[in-house]
Amino acid sequence: MGFASAWPVRAGDVDPYNRLRMDGVARYLQDIAWEDLQSGIFHRTDPSWIVRRTVIDVIRPVYWPDRVELRRWCSAMSTRWTNMRVKITSANGGLIETEGFWININESTNMPTRISDEGLAELARSTDEHRLRWRPWLTDQMPPESDTDLPFSLRATDIDQYNHVNNAMYWQAVEQYLVDYPKLVAGPHRAVIEYIAPVYAREHITVRSRYEPGDRTGNPVLRLWFVVGGITTTTVRIGPLPG
Repeated sequence: MGFASAWPVRAGDVDPYNRLRMDGVARYLQDIAWEDLQSGIFHRTDPSWIVRRTVIDVIRPVYWPDRVELRRWCSAMSTRWTNMRVKITSANGGLIETEGFWININESTNMPTRISDEGLAELARSTDEHRLRWRPWLTDQMPPESDTDLPFSLRATDIDQYNHVNNAMYWQAVEQYLVDYPKLVAGPHRAVIEYIAPVYAREHITVRSRYEPGDRTGNPVLRLWFVVGGITTTTVRIGPLPG
């Protein structure tokens, strides 16, 4: 059940060790979402969506050169938003499970809007959960400004059709921090990103970070806050896969 697609791992999406990077995974999630949208009714009935949260569970990394197969389906829904699961597998044993909280928007107002009756019926084919509510996962308070804050320079190519920073671009900053904490991705790990507010072209982003060698569960965790004008726009948490 669900929509399926496949393609070779792109050479531009891997790190020096041939691991499929987080920003590469995020682009693949965008690509299969677009293919899914165009393959059925949604390009006509509900063409505009934004992602509010992405969860990436890397159980076994995907490496280049390899080929990925992706399957996408709805796991929970309400009248204005939906959880979309994407399972990524590779021929050589890679396994990445993801979930995205997608909001249907009115393109004129950029505000959440009701999914069409046709769209709701299509989403309901793969789930019985029809009372999905938004609850943030990342609620840690942003720490004070410190000398470890770093600027995240935007490029023209980081901006999408809504004049926002494309959601996959944030993962490039995440990868920059992972260079210093390779143990976080050495075993099965979970990365969560929540987009609180859009960032527009020409705005200035600062990344605030905190690394804990052992949190209250005893596991290492990296937290990032993307800040514009003193306001948190995006939060990230990376740590070992729960359980």
